[in-house]
Amino acid sequence: MKISQLFRAGRPVFSFEFFPPRTDAGQATLERTIRDLADLAPSFVSVTYGAGGSTRAKTLELVQWIEREAHIAAMAHLTCVGANRDEIGTVIDRLVEAGIENVMALRGDPPAGQDRFQRVPDGFGYAADLVTFIRKRHGHRLCLGGAGNPEGHPECRDLDRDVMHLKAKVDAGLDFVVTQLFFDNRVYFDFVDRARAAGIDVPIVPGLMPIRTVAGIERMTKLSGASIPHALHAELLRCREDEAAVAALGVAQTTAQAVELLRGGAPGIHFYTLNQSPATRMVLTALKTARLA
Repeated sequence: MKISQLFRAGRPVFSFEFFPPRTDAGQATLERTIRDLADLAPSFVSVTYGAGGSTRAKTLELVQWIEREAHIAAMAHLTCVGANRDEIGTVIDRLVEAGIENVMALRGDPPAGQDRFQRVPDGFGYAADLVTFIRKRHGHRLCLGGAGNPEGHPECRDLDRDVMHLKAKVDAGLDFVVTQLFFDNRVYFDFVDRARAAGIDVPIVPGLMPIRTVAGIERMTKLSGASIPHALHAELLRCREDEAAVAALGVAQTTAQAVELLRGGAPGIHFYTLNQSPATRMVLTALKTARLA
């Protein structure tokens, strides 16, 4: 099923994001995680794509497994990193041939060891170029999602300019947008207001990540450019040596965010799971109990 159809149903869309493991043991663990979350009836799940296509084959295999074995709509991520248009075209064709209907079209982050994104010869430098390429190659056979940055992309901190970059992607053919993680809901609502003022009318889904460890979230926010509110950061620092307390705070924070976002009109929630199920299960169960999911 195309994810765009889910948004038209008028109910909140809940989704989980996973990354392909590099080992057989990791694969088995992830399959258990997905099965564990399947009974929560997520609208769809997405599978990331390693820098330079390092997990290209595993992404396709995992997306196929999710649809065939877990019976959940799946979306494959696709980036511009380290591949020219012919190589990217081959990947897209394989996805279509495999019956995959949903793709998250991204420029992608630089591989480890590189400070900035490097466009390869005859490759794409922007996600908008990738979206245009997919639409020309397969029309609307695929539903396309893209990324939005409520606090600005790390390479573009001008918020108005960054929204115009997003508009270029939407104008090229995106069906919906999923945001980068954030911890202050005012950031999301302001972002949506800027997007609507710029003429962007596709669904904009907030992306949330339950905090598991202080070191982990500090690393993620540094990479993404997201900020941590002072009060939250202070409490995290206070209990940083108590992993159970940090995880509990992460669940509470994400649940509070999700409740306010949904009541404020967000079309759903996308959970960055880091291939873990407990926190996401707790949050989504709480939302179901509150009749918000």
